Amino acid sequence: MNKMGASASDYGLLLALSVLFGVSFTLTGISVRDIPPFTLAAGRLLIAFALLYPLMRMNRQKLSPVGMPWLIILASAFFGNALPFVLISWGQQTVQAGLTAIFMAVMPLVTLLLAHWLTEDEKLDRWKVIGVLLGLLGVIVLTGRSALFALGDDLIRQLAILLAAVCYAINAIITRKLTKLPRWSVMTALMLLGSLMLVPLSLVVDHPWLLRPEWSSVASVVALAVGPTAIATVMILVIIGRQGASFLSQINFLVPVFGMLFGVVLLGEQLPANAYFALVIILAGVGLSKLSGARR
Repeated sequence: MNKMGASASDYGLLLALSVLFGVSFTLTGISVRDIPPFTLAAGRLLIAFALLYPLMRMNRQKLSPVGMPWLIILASAFFGNALPFVLISWGQQTVQAGLTAIFMAVMPLVTLLLAHWLTEDEKLDRWKVIGVLLGLLGVIVLTGRSALFALGDDLIRQLAILLAAVCYAINAIITRKLTKLPRWSVMTALMLLGSLMLVPLSLVVDHPWLLRPEWSSVASVVALAVGPTAIATVMILVIIGRQGASFLSQINFLVPVFGMLFGVVLLGEQLPANAYFALVIILAGVGLSKLSGARR
């Protein structure tokens, strides 16, 4: 249940966060032109860690001692940052930013399925089932019926982006275990562990010292780290602290819309008609899945 008295500033923060997440797909689409996926994701996390660490110290927190919480943080860093960042970066080498944003809209529906199996208090009901089925229909409409029978490079990369959405859904379940830990410490540790996972892979696989990226690609990586990663993390802390996680969940309706719009406006993408139809279907599924909570 949301806390009472959501103000205009709360909704302003939610809208700004949606814009940051929405533009991340466009920034990734620019970056992957010259920067390979491992290096892009590693750079994004490393810069975000460098920004969040002093903020953590300013809030008089420090990294937790080594122990059981670190295992949970490690799992969250893997499923919430390292793996999906790489999958999205790799997928967007051929998949448009707008389509990526729409694919990612299935995340809350996947979370419903996982919560049904892995929790005791969030079981599926008819509205949630209808929402999940609509989400599946939306994905089929988005990929196109012919793609289901012809496994090509584009479809494989689309599936990678869908897998990233599954990763975010898994992380939504994992982060329940982190809510009682100091938030600044947890977020900084997530960036640190994600960096430690990806920097070695970047050095071995991508040989970043040999890259000669355009300035626009480098600027996009920095913008990804500063905006959709570091600043967005701070905004999430503020929104949850003021209005709770249920209020934040409304972002699921806004991010895919902004992501699609930025892809069209900033990158000049020409999305097929079925993309817009699929977005409506998926968002309808997300909306119906929330009816059960509203009725309770």
